[in-house]
Amino acid sequence: MPNERLRAALLERGATVAGLAEAIAVDPKTVERWITKDRTPYRRHRHAVASFLRMDEAYLWPEALTPEQAAAVSESEIVTVYPHRWAVPRDAWGRLFSAAEQEIGVLVYSGIFIAQDTGIMRLFAEKARAGVRVRILLGDPDALEVAQHGADEGAGDGMVAQTRMALTLYRPLRQVRGLEIRLHHTILYNSIYRGDDQLLVNAHIYGKFATDAPVMHLRKVAGGGMVSTYLDSFEAVWAKATPLEP
Repeated sequence: MPNERLRAALLERGATVAGLAEAIAVDPKTVERWITKDRTPYRRHRHAVASFLRMDEAYLWPEALTPEQAAAVSESEIVTVYPHRWAVPRDAWGRLFSAAEQEIGVLVYSGIFIAQDTGIMRLFAEKARAGVRVRILLGDPDALEVAQHGADEGAGDGMVAQTRMALTLYRPLRQVRGLEIRLHHTILYNSIYRGDDQLLVNAHIYGKFATDAPVMHLRKVAGGGMVSTYLDSFEAVWAKATPLEP
């Protein structure tokens, strides 16, 4: 059976068999066999193809990695783990967003500490004007899920108030071309902060404020699945969220 995932990945990236072959230094006929005959490349070639296509090795060749290998690759995506959000160095947030060249994403209920940081807000606007796609997902202050999350944290009506405040603080950025804001009513298990292929993921824990919950710093590597899992979650929420008009 042909490897339709590899074929589709080439089309999605606008790449050709010859271009892939040249990039990873193999014969084009070898790449053709990987696609048409579903031949499994050597590990080094799978890694090179995944890097070139910016896709997971395990997606392109689901049967190629043993569970142990898949676990080892995913573990390499973990840069560091902070026991609490307040323990994340302040400049780590700025570095995450300032290094982004293609994509910035924020998925939160209020993310009020970001909205109140004028330096980061200014950075979002600058990045959007420079051609970086900036997407912000905020909780709909009228959503039951937002109110329930506030109750679960022990904040009462505070979460709803913070979400309304965040909307007010983001108001000047709604005029910036390339910066999109949507409202969601999703039950969040994590807040996600993205700068290209790096993430800061803030866990949500019942009975605890988000600032007291752990944060994982992740960096996508070829073959790893952790970052892709969180990015898929972001896209699922984005697809169902309601756009805010400029």
